[in-house]
Amino acid sequence: MSNRQAPDWLTKWEYAHRGLHSPGVPENSLAAAKAAVAAGMGVECDIQRSLDKQPMVFHDWDLGRLTDGAGLTEVFTAEELEKLHLQETDEHPVRLSQLLAEVAGKVPLLIEIKSRPEYDVERTCACTAEMLEGYAGDYAVMSFDPRACAWFAVNAPDIVRGLVCTDTLDIGFLGAWRAPGAIEAAAPDFLAMDVRDLPSAFTSLWRESGKPLLSWTIRSAELRELALREVDALIAEGEGLA
Repeated sequence: MSNRQAPDWLTKWEYAHRGLHSPGVPENSLAAAKAAVAAGMGVECDIQRSLDKQPMVFHDWDLGRLTDGAGLTEVFTAEELEKLHLQETDEHPVRLSQLLAEVAGKVPLLIEIKSRPEYDVERTCACTAEMLEGYAGDYAVMSFDPRACAWFAVNAPDIVRGLVCTDTLDIGFLGAWRAPGAIEAAAPDFLAMDVRDLPSAFTSLWRESGKPLLSWTIRSAELRELALREVDALIAEGEGLA
């Protein structure tokens, strides 16, 4: 793990999962970011890489669930993705640069870089780091993929970085954080743990060592009560919000 102290702002906020989305306000949209800012919440968002190497604020590998388009997200240019509509609204996928301009340091950002086994996640890390150069607000990057966290540790060490962990959700990185040497190589400043895997002896020891522990996704009052006992900051949506 990283030996440096994580910034204080990291645990002083609650984060809206994919922005503060709701019916008519799509996830990972500028409208969801605006709603989070208005509610005094930090913004958690996802990054997919476009064909022309632009970090796009978008969750899925495929366009079908979230847009009026079809096909793999990564085979379209940023301009092509921006022409799509999100969930039958006037909102559309945006570049990370547009989200940064909208938030403009008013609240912190947690930027999750999407990856999967055999994916060249380092390219996404590089274009994301380039986009973040000069941004004056508080932000951190994170990923389920230890390779992403390790890339930032080596190539952009000043950026706050986190490792997203799960022993429940199988999206290619189930238990990856437990692999021998994974945490050491990733050198995370914080962990973001699947709330369904709490409490655990490891996360208790992590917190006792002075390292921040975040948790996702808090979707109910019961999970909120659990997370408030076990972690330092919540990533929440829906009925899990305060």
